[in-house]
Amino acid sequence: MAKLILSMDGLVLKDISVSKERMSIGRKSHNDIQIDNLAISGEHAVIVTLLNDSFLEDLGSTNGTAVNGQSIKRHFLQDGDVIELGKYKLKYVNEAVQQTTPADFEKTVVLRPDMLRQTVAQVESKGFGDTQVGAAALGLGAADAAATPVAPVFAEAAHVAPAQPPMAAIQVLSGSGKTLDLVKSLTTLGKPGVQVAVIARRPQGYFITHVEGAGFPVVNGKTLDAQAHALADHDVIEIAGVKMEFFFKS
Repeated sequence: MAKLILSMDGLVLKDISVSKERMSIGRKSHNDIQIDNLAISGEHAVIVTLLNDSFLEDLGSTNGTAVNGQSIKRHFLQDGDVIELGKYKLKYVNEAVQQTTPADFEKTVVLRPDMLRQTVAQVESKGFGDTQVGAAALGLGAADAAATPVAPVFAEAAHVAPAQPPMAAIQVLSGSGKTLDLVKSLTTLGKPGVQVAVIARRPQGYFITHVEGAGFPVVNGKTLDAQAHALADHDVIEIAGVKMEFFFKS
């Protein structure tokens, strides 16, 4: 189970278990994590957790929320991230993800930004999810990505839902031409903090949705909006300059 270590001016105040799907942070007493300080808004931010993954969203606070010194609106939390709220800091510790897996595969789940305030049950009832890809997934900068075709890091969710559509896959159209079977209910593509999207495998089909980053995914040359987009056979997806083809397997 992940936890948050609350501190101020280097003094640790307490450890907080991330034990709920939705945990609010703010000055008012009804928040799950109350920080009674005028620099903190009444309802400042929220952390939503699904399986082993947590997502932080600023709730339009007056003074804003930062992670590792960078101002954020939404952020996919990683082990060791430090959330900054005025003089207070919350260090995110998630021992469940302190491990590596072969062939650049790692387990993760990503929700759409507009779903962050909903429960897991509500997310499942929507019948769709999101997808994430980024050229910077291998740590390349913009110039490097433009000069060198690369395959993004693939990440998969940890459970498979019943009554799913026919098997499908995506294949990177440059570099190694890596292929990823979409066998999980949620598959993320990309690098948190750069560009993130999710492909959801549902009974109705496969859906791609933007999660994080300034640019939105492009499908068949058309830039998507924040809504989930149903994928069709041989659709070409582009995220952060990396193109890949979605296709159904025979």
